[in-house]
Amino acid sequence: MGFNEINTGSSTALSGKRILITGGTTGIGREIAILLTSLGGNCLICGRNREQLDETIAAAKNGDSTGSCQGVVTELANGDEIKVLYDEVDARLGGLDILINNAALGFGSVTEGGYDQISYIIQTNLIAYLACSHYAIARMQQQGEGHIVNIGSMSADVREKGSSVYVATKSAIQGFSEALRKELNPEKIKVTLIEPGAVDTDMQMDSTEEKYRQVEDLEMLPAIAIAKAVAYCLSQPPGCEVVGMQIKPQLQLI
Repeated sequence: MGFNEINTGSSTALSGKRILITGGTTGIGREIAILLTSLGGNCLICGRNREQLDETIAAAKNGDSTGSCQGVVTELANGDEIKVLYDEVDARLGGLDILINNAALGFGSVTEGGYDQISYIIQTNLIAYLACSHYAIARMQQQGEGHIVNIGSMSADVREKGSSVYVATKSAIQGFSEALRKELNPEKIKVTLIEPGAVDTDMQMDSTEEKYRQVEDLEMLPAIAIAKAVAYCLSQPPGCEVVGMQIKPQLQLI
């Protein structure tokens, strides 16, 4: 069975769902947007680059997609722009059923960056997750249900040398997800943490050819594998909550 044949669960579970995907223009976010749109979701994606945003929207609308995909250029390190993003959620989607917190930037050691660089990474990789969740929860509480999916990383546990800033943000996302789940459980709002290993995205600095080789050699996952995992978690019945999922290439030694 290849990656394109992975079972995602019910083909109708996502039909008509109102979905916000942060960092939805490249890598994992792009594949999530395309897949969930094809499964009938009404998606709003955000990213920093207009050209990439338009390309993803066009790709999501291709083929047999039964849902919709729209986009907003947003700088998630800016709190005012997150507020505007949620104004667009209300105007374009009329509410929110699912939040996919995905936008993140890679970074190395704390010894490599100054205050402004480190602050920007933390704003994007962590504070934006918290802020987007804050606004999403207010909308989900009004309807008595919802689902938040946080895309973390196995780096939270592996804690690779030379990536202390990135590891700090992903470790925080892990703790945030666990605490948030307990807070929202009585309100029937689900929280799922998905932690990938190595994935073929722009965050990986290898050449396209090298990343393709690693995927072929089972040392790296294609981004569609994570999108399929997200769809699976979202497609479970109301009484079933996928708490967490770690996904790694079979031959990645972590």
